[in-house]
Amino acid sequence: MARRVAVIGAGVSGLSSIKCCLDEDLEPTCFERSNDIGGLWKFTETSKDGMTRVYKSLVTNVCKEMSCYSDFPFQEDYPNFMNQGKFWYYLQEFAEHFDLLKYIRFRTTVCSVTKRPDFSETGQWDVVTETEGKQERAVFDAVMVCTGHFMNPHLPLESFPGIHNFTGQILHSQEYRSPEGFQGKRVLVIGLGNTGGDVAVELSRTAAQVLLSTRTGAWVICRSSEWGYPYNMVVTRRCLNFIAQVLPSCVLNWIQEKKMNKRFNHEHYGLSITKGARKIIVNDELPTCILCGTVTMKANVKEFTETSAVFEDGTVEENIDTVIFATGYTFSFPFLEEPLKSLCTKKIFLYKQVFPSNLERATLAIIGIISLKGSILAGTELQARWATRVFKGLCKIPPTQKLMAEATKKEQLIKRNGQHGGGTEGERESQEGSASSMDPDLGLYLTTPAKIKSQHLTN
Repeated sequence: MARRVAVIGAGVSGLSSIKCCLDEDLEPTCFERSNDIGGLWKFTETSKDGMTRVYKSLVTNVCKEMSCYSDFPFQEDYPNFMNQGKFWYYLQEFAEHFDLLKYIRFRTTVCSVTKRPDFSETGQWDVVTETEGKQERAVFDAVMVCTGHFMNPHLPLESFPGIHNFTGQILHSQEYRSPEGFQGKRVLVIGLGNTGGDVAVELSRTAAQVLLSTRTGAWVICRSSEWGYPYNMVVTRRCLNFIAQVLPSCVLNWIQEKKMNKRFNHEHYGLSITKGARKIIVNDELPTCILCGTVTMKANVKEFTETSAVFEDGTVEENIDTVIFATGYTFSFPFLEEPLKSLCTKKIFLYKQVFPSNLERATLAIIGIISLKGSILAGTELQARWATRVFKGLCKIPPTQKLMAEATKKEQLIKRNGQHGGGTEGERESQEGSASSMDPDLGLYLTTPAKIKSQHLTN
């Protein structure tokens, strides 16, 4: 039975994992490479440490009633949707209330996680960490990886001919913090995910002009719904979920599209979504900005010149000062050894998106690499509860031979159907919400009931 558990990362997923380890009388040691908890929710003025951080104006997508830890509700005076500061303070309150901080080793980077020679019998791992230039090695009975989706910015420059000739400023949304410094500039934002929409709206208040380029379009919903109730409270119901399971997808999609176009016709706003795509973003102000002309919707970029962008619809925008790529992230596990490292980046080889299929002993759990309809806090807490019970021997999972056979069969089926089975978060446009654009650790209401239904069929 597992006793000592290494938890990598002290963000939303890591805090859940520490708490669940303690609930099962396990002994967690959490390694956090920064100097504080919260992961990307801990705001900093720069991203020079290489870690992804939220931008200052970010607001959660899921209301507080549906996004708290199960045994630690938000205070009543908290707003329904919180800014970065409020949400981070909640995480701090949670950690202090359950006395989690004493289990966290800050400014500590995990260098490697490798199987011990007797892994097939013990399931133990050698974990090498580095703190202020000094390396240490320790043996753990289990490992929980809580590093999240937002590890590496996806900057697909090679997909945009002429981008290297562009003389203006080029940024990834990871580097964006506030609209200061963009006054009077013409800014092109590439990627219509939650982050792309948020950045475009905020910049529209200070920049001379904001252009928002999208390859697929998106359905735009508000945080509030009928009678002013939070949208996700209204739509997240058992009866609606049951309807989503029994209705044909074509009928369900028709109902959803009719409802979303009732607020405003997406085609008229330049947001018409590509056939077959089901991207939904949460943004209360984007339609108004488009109406007012402070944000102009554009097609996909065909190529760049030194100062302009040529779009696939033949239009050209001159004198562009800055290009911001809101093109999502790729996640990776640099501390794992091959072939486990490559296998974990393919979600299809993670049993229930938690346990790698190729391990003889289920003592490694990936927490938080999931696409959710609701809050990442609730999802990671459930994952951590299950994982710790598996570590303790209270829950069982199928043998590795069966898991690998099933995963390989699914992978072959996906390849035959021409679908993508990898682990990257989007190619030329932000897919953060499949991860979050407001996240996974950032918030999240991006998965439609139709998508949930298809996911159930492949899990």
